Amino acid sequence: MSAPSDDPQAPLSGFRKTKDFFIGIDSDGCAFDTMEVKHKECFIPNIIKFFDLAAISKYAREVAEFVNLYSYWRGVNRFPGLILTFDMLADRPEIARRGFRPPAVPGLRAWIARETMLGNPTLQAEVNATDDPDLVVTLQWSEAVNRSIAELVHNVPPFPLVRESLIAMDDRADVMVCSATPGEAVRREWKEHGLSAHVALIAGQEMGSKTEHLALAAAHQYDNDKILMVGDALGDLKAADSNGALFYPIHPGHEEESWARFHDDALPRFFAGTYAGEFMNAEVERFRSLLPQQLPWRTTAAPSDMRL
Repeated sequence: MSAPSDDPQAPLSGFRKTKDFFIGIDSDGCAFDTMEVKHKECFIPNIIKFFDLAAISKYAREVAEFVNLYSYWRGVNRFPGLILTFDMLADRPEIARRGFRPPAVPGLRAWIARETMLGNPTLQAEVNATDDPDLVVTLQWSEAVNRSIAELVHNVPPFPLVRESLIAMDDRADVMVCSATPGEAVRREWKEHGLSAHVALIAGQEMGSKTEHLALAAAHQYDNDKILMVGDALGDLKAADSNGALFYPIHPGHEEESWARFHDDALPRFFAGTYAGEFMNAEVERFRSLLPQQLPWRTTAAPSDMRL
């Protein structure tokens, strides 16, 4: 068993309550308008490059954008998102007619099935142990994505009223960033815009899933109605539900409006104990309607095994 200092989740299990309320906040696409540029300019070009998808690049872009930005799967960890992209490509008749078969990547599927902390450090360890060719190319792709993001994604400010909302939380809530993005990138972005001082901890993909982030840091220390997750993806809602916490959605495509409603109405309600119930349910219902499971190129819903 690893020593505690070597445990990537030690900062979560060591997190200590200092206020009555806890708020977890997602980063990409929620606090920062970075989802589009990261996926369209960094993730997807590298998928096409490293997995030899030039012959079907038009469809690869369409599917990857749908998975990661415009659907039920928005915000999924990059590695399951890659599998979903390949599976949806395999489901498209246009791909079959061209005689093209997307990568099967059985080694990647097996690793995802047994690993909960889906990040480059655990992937690197698995590559070192197995030299599995699927994992080798996936690691090369993931590292290239990180380089592209570091080179390209700068000076992207938080959405309006994010800063003001964080300031309003300062005296009332312990605040943590819960992200599926590599922690180094999240820390860089929050520091770049002077927001790090408003959060007690930044948890990236190396610390596990967002469900684990909330479970380890908050669920055992705060009353359920005093824990709030703020996010823009159904994975964020799942993390909240799994821990009996409340959820406030940042609606994709309506982020500025969502943050204004959070700052002016939802956050005061949360602190007053009146957020849960009708108000939250209406927010979540609208949020779900913006993230379809219906694949645009199919007349039926996505296969049942394509889930978060």
